[in-house]
Order: sequence, then structure tokens, then C-alpha cells
Amino acid sequence: MTQTTSRLTIDDRGVAWLTLERPDVHNAFDDHLIAELNDHLRRVGELAHRNEVRALVLGSQGKSFSAGADLNWMKRMVDYDFEDNLADSRELSALMHGLDTLPCPTVCRVQGAAFGGAVGLAACCDIVIASEKAKFCLSEVRIGLSPAVISPYVQRAVGSRQMRRYALTAEVMDAPTAEALGLAHRVVAHEELDAAVAAMVDTLLGTSPQASRATKALLAEVAREPDSNTTRDHTCRVISELRVSHEGQEGLTSFFEKRRPAWAPDSPSNTERRQ
Repeated sequence: MTQTTSRLTIDDRGVAWLTLERPDVHNAFDDHLIAELNDHLRRVGELAHRNEVRALVLGSQGKSFSAGADLNWMKRMVDYDFEDNLADSRELSALMHGLDTLPCPTVCRVQGAAFGGAVGLAACCDIVIASEKAKFCLSEVRIGLSPAVISPYVQRAVGSRQMRRYALTAEVMDAPTAEALGLAHRVVAHEELDAAVAAMVDTLLGTSPQASRATKALLAEVAREPDSNTTRDHTCRVISELRVSHEGQEGLTSFFEKRRPAWAPDSPSNTERRQ
């Protein structure tokens, strides 16, 4: 029987916690872990569309966030032909795309080293909170490879100029450097990491689930085509649809009535989320 290498739990607030559980190998990727994560993300996406998941936190066990590709997996790759490698790469690409386009907000908890493909996981999340002990490295060129699959997401986070430097040198970025480049949004003392993640989750739970989904999808469209007649018309339609929606009306009404909206934590009208 194949050992489970990740875990998905959903709490009663609708927060999904997706955890890499391979601390003995620094949470390194292999084809089995990638397949598991893809399955978990498909489930979370379905639940998010039904408003049963409000946010996702991606994290891992142990001292490292993830060391990138697993050494045993890489040894097997030596015997792969082009088609085998292409199939493997497409599974990793599906993981990055699935995380990047997940309907609900995503938070990445980085407690230690994030190397190779793990930098891609962080870049695909909406919000990255890192420990002061965290380190990031696009290490692929050191072993004759390239950060190819993750490059669109990491370059979007740090910009093309900085991407050229760090993808070509494989230099290690400490946490403050990652924050300065835009890869991490906040760096905190190691012992404060969980509290910072919890506070961010609370902040996200105070927002409208429908508006969060619509805004995340809208920003992806705007990034693809920032200024066009089509984009401008789309932005007008999104805000108009939200204004007349049930949650839009509830948000405006609660604001004027100076009360919590129905979706906010501790609201009496909040229904319990499914485990």
C-alpha cells in the first residue's frame, strides 16, 4: 500500500489545511505527492465553488517547507524518455495551475527552506507568510535543469529582471530578500508564524466569499489584458453583478446597519461549515 504523503483537513469555518507530510525527506516532491496534491486541490476547488471552503492554507511538517524534487524520483527520471518526462512535467504544471486558479484565497506558510518547485508553490498562492528562517532558491540550473514549469508564476511574483538573476545564478534568497522582491508578503519571527497565519485566515474570513471568488477571477483576467475595451466592460459587469447579488446586498445593508455581515466569523447567522 502506498503511503500517504499529504493531508487535507477542513475545519468548521470552511478553512482547508493542505499539509505536505514528508519531513524525513524535507517534503520533497515526487510523482505520488504531486498526484495527491492535484486530487486535494480538485476537491477543494469543488467545495469552494459550493461555498463550503472559504480559504486554503498550504503548509508542511518539519523544518523545511519543501526541498523541491525528491532525489529518488530524480534517479528514476534518468531512465525516462522524452514522453515520460513530458507526462511528468504536465502533472507538475497541473499542480501549479490548479493552485494558482483555486477559486478561494490561498495562504502559504513557509517555515524553512523552499527550493526548486517549492518556490513555484509559494508563487502560486495569493498570500505568502514566511518565517525569518525561510530561504528560497531556484536551484535547477545547478544540476543542469531549468525552473521551466514554475517560471510563469515566479516571474509574475518577482518581475522579469529579478527572475533572470535568481533563475540563472541559483542564489539563495533569505526571507527579507524574498519579501523585498515580492515573493513573500510578510516575514515574521519563527515562533510567531502560526499566529500570523491564523490572523491572516481570520482577515480572509471577514470578506464576502462570493466577492473573493469574483475578485480573484477578475484580477487574473486583468493581468492577462490590463487595458482593453473587453476588460473595461468586464470590470463593469463584475461590480454590477455583485451589487445586485444576495451577498452584495447583505454587505451593503450590514455596513449601513453597523453590524457584522452574515458570512463574518461569530455572526449568529453564519451556518456551520461541513468537516
